[in-house]
Amino acid sequence: MIRKLEESDLAGAMALVRSVGWNQTEQDWRHIFELEPEGALALEDGGRVACTTTTVCYGRELAWIGMVLTLPECRGRGYARRLMREALAWVERRGIAWTKLDATDMGHHLYESLGFRDEQPVERWKRAPAGGDFRAPELEFGMDAELDRQAFGADRARLLEFFRRFEAASVPDGGFAMGRPGNAAAYFGPCVCRRPEAARVLLEWFLARHFGEPVYWDILPSNREALRLAEEYGFEKQRVLMRMGRPSPGAARPIENNDALVFGLAGFEYG
Repeated sequence: MIRKLEESDLAGAMALVRSVGWNQTEQDWRHIFELEPEGALALEDGGRVACTTTTVCYGRELAWIGMVLTLPECRGRGYARRLMREALAWVERRGIAWTKLDATDMGHHLYESLGFRDEQPVERWKRAPAGGDFRAPELEFGMDAELDRQAFGADRARLLEFFRRFEAASVPDGGFAMGRPGNAAAYFGPCVCRRPEAARVLLEWFLARHFGEPVYWDILPSNREALRLAEEYGFEKQRVLMRMGRPSPGAARPIENNDALVFGLAGFEYG
């Protein structure tokens, strides 16, 4: 049975996260319920949540699909395909022009069969718990909505307003970064900057606050400056996913964004 995923399903949702070793927390799931309650779907098998899919919408321009998870013992039954079709139909009913996602190797063939096409790789980098000869600067936070829209290509103000509840800092006229706790590691991102020097300041701010923890950082490898910073500060590449996009019927043109401004993603489930 396909139904809306509810907050009462948190235990089942976290069981799915732990089954694949992902980084999401209960708070991440609650945030998805808050952002897009109708976009969180579950498929039940034997009274338990066997498969999930979430969709977060950024205006009428873009929908982002994430958290496509199936219990290992329930794979091969077409559950993810059924939920994906339901999610895509919901997106089209809302009149949203594009749908995107970050695909694992396991899910790539499914998404391709549903009309998604490769756009570019995305990489997860990890830094082991370590110290550093830098201190966390005292940084205020000021939202630069226009800069973020240039970078991402759609309005994600609601998403960023949630993230700032955790950790957020900015460099005047340089950019901003956010962070949040994770199930396996502290997460650095999103980070949107006009200059690599601003990204460096924000990265040091975050690492100084989390020097004793592992840190994840998701990067578009097309941003060579972000990769150089990752290597300089002791991050190592862990995995590669493929960003994929699918236009809805009648979509006029691709979304315009600027990857050179994107120094860190918001997460595979958010873009």
